[in-house]
Amino acid sequence: MTEKKIKSANEAAEKIIEWGEAHDMVTCFERAEKLKPCPIGASGACCKACHMGPCRLVGKNAEEAARGVCGATLATVAARNLLRMIAAGSAAHSDHARGMAYTLLAVANGEAKDFRITDVKKLYRVAGYLDIEFEGREVNDVARDVATRLIEDFGRQGTGHVNFLSRAPEKTQKRWEKWGIKPRGVDREIVEAMHRTCIGVDHDPDHILLHGLRTALTDGWGGSMISTDITDILFGTPAPVKAEASFGIFEENMVNLVVHGHEPLLAEMIVAAVSESGMVEYAKSKGAGGINLGGMCCTANEVLMRHGIPTAGGFTNQELGIMTGLVDAITVDVQCIMPAIVELSKKFHTKVITTSEKAMIPGAIHMEFDEERAMEMARDVVRLACDNFPNRTTGGSHITDKFPVIGGFSHEYIEYMQGGSWRASFRPLNDAIMAGRIRGVVGLAGCDNPRVPSTGIHKFLATELIKHDVLVLSTGCGSAACGTAGYLTPEMALENAGLGLREVCEAIGIPPILHVGSCVDNSRILTIASAMAAEGGLSDEIGGMPAVGIAPEWMSEKAIAIGVYFAASGLPVIFGGESPVEASREVTRIMTEVWFERFMGALHFEPDPEKILEMTLDYIDKARERLKLRKYEPGKFAAERVLLSMADRRKLDKEAKPHLGVGG
Repeated sequence: MTEKKIKSANEAAEKIIEWGEAHDMVTCFERAEKLKPCPIGASGACCKACHMGPCRLVGKNAEEAARGVCGATLATVAARNLLRMIAAGSAAHSDHARGMAYTLLAVANGEAKDFRITDVKKLYRVAGYLDIEFEGREVNDVARDVATRLIEDFGRQGTGHVNFLSRAPEKTQKRWEKWGIKPRGVDREIVEAMHRTCIGVDHDPDHILLHGLRTALTDGWGGSMISTDITDILFGTPAPVKAEASFGIFEENMVNLVVHGHEPLLAEMIVAAVSESGMVEYAKSKGAGGINLGGMCCTANEVLMRHGIPTAGGFTNQELGIMTGLVDAITVDVQCIMPAIVELSKKFHTKVITTSEKAMIPGAIHMEFDEERAMEMARDVVRLACDNFPNRTTGGSHITDKFPVIGGFSHEYIEYMQGGSWRASFRPLNDAIMAGRIRGVVGLAGCDNPRVPSTGIHKFLATELIKHDVLVLSTGCGSAACGTAGYLTPEMALENAGLGLREVCEAIGIPPILHVGSCVDNSRILTIASAMAAEGGLSDEIGGMPAVGIAPEWMSEKAIAIGVYFAASGLPVIFGGESPVEASREVTRIMTEVWFERFMGALHFEPDPEKILEMTLDYIDKARERLKLRKYEPGKFAAERVLLSMADRRKLDKEAKPHLGVGG
């Protein structure tokens, strides 16, 4: 008897998939089984840069012998393909950021009256990074200067560089200068990436990939960081908040409205609208008990970490949410939206509403977002969902399972929780790493993918890493995978974390897996790493820290851009699955060996989850060895739960930090 293949590691998702199969419904999971990747394109060996092709560079000794019609080598083709992925991913995050910057400018000018500056302290902090005077000035004047300065980062051409590069450790910046990868402007580098990869331009794979690093840095230290900071300024810097996750968030007697996508502007207005008494009464007039708002994908992360709005999960859950039969309307904007949800919605009563001028889906209702009438639009969306409530049928796979989630660990809160308002710092975290209580830190990010048991690799790595005393920072669909599995609670530390990590989590009162936000909020991990370097005691740059980035189930070009900007910043990064440049040994060598030599970062692709774990721990342990930190010993601190004298503490501190001078 053939063993049934598991399509999702999330039990609730698997139940809905089985229900859908029994009712002849096709989702991304079935399509992934039927549509096999082209092995030539998947490995980076296909060039479509001109109409002489597509050229397939295959065969024996393809690396040395294969040539396109123009004479391009396999390494050149693979490098160009990767650079185009980096450019597309960087464009996606940065276009999101551009919209946020112009909204901040509109708020400062009094043109977007439904929005306001919520976190003035964060505004002043960002103004400080930009050398903008804020003492004694009107808030809107400061906001106008901040918005204007950040908008310049998109169109800058010949001189100057992306502003937030200055937030990186000085040694990291010097590496960028040495290799000529400090980005000038976001649009400038993305346009050059497209130019270089056009027929007959750049043919040196190392040179091509250096520009890939520069383009990716416009995302991490430009677009994504800009978006994160402006979102905090407008809607508040996140602090821990309790929410719920999985399909059980949908309620049978309530109007269920879902916000899905990545841009938080309309979603924030909908959060406000659903709690208005007039809207609640309108829902009741349609026979509902009230309005229940839920999130999907990264918009879910945005409203979860600021308002405690529950999430139904990440990328692969969007079709399954509709298949519960309980979603009355779902709004979508940009990025990671499956067009299949519109066709699927016809089998139920769900209304799909597109809201971005950039993205329309045939068959969906289009209600284009206008920031000058944002609240009015939000109310229109809520009314549409309420009007559709009476059309709900009994069909669907009704799931009741849901899990508690603690989300919203911003850079600022992680700093605050280690010392309070007056002594906030990253010193306790650095000390815990130096002492060996925490072995290292991993950023667990990226998409979930239907070509593997979806969310399964996230769950495996999350549990194994914390078991090995590795603190995990999760973002995007990685956070959704952990949340819908019940992994984002402090109790998780008590049940699964290693003894050293558990001790730290208990002392501070945090989960061992910290939800730090949406996919653009990977920029928070950059600023956290920079703050740890500035604190002292570990590496004086991001490169060389006992830290690794992992995207175990990636599928989007945005994930590639994120991975490359982490590699450029000095972190080894491991992607799950097959390599999109596997066909070229030379490109693989550049990304793993050459990048590590130059920047202390690297980009690996590994389909085996066990090997990903092994590689991660090896990178962390070798970094500890290079930094001359105390050797990590599993379970060591189980026998150390005794009160120590000051002399004993000094001795331990000296052993943990032999490379430091007096005062650390």
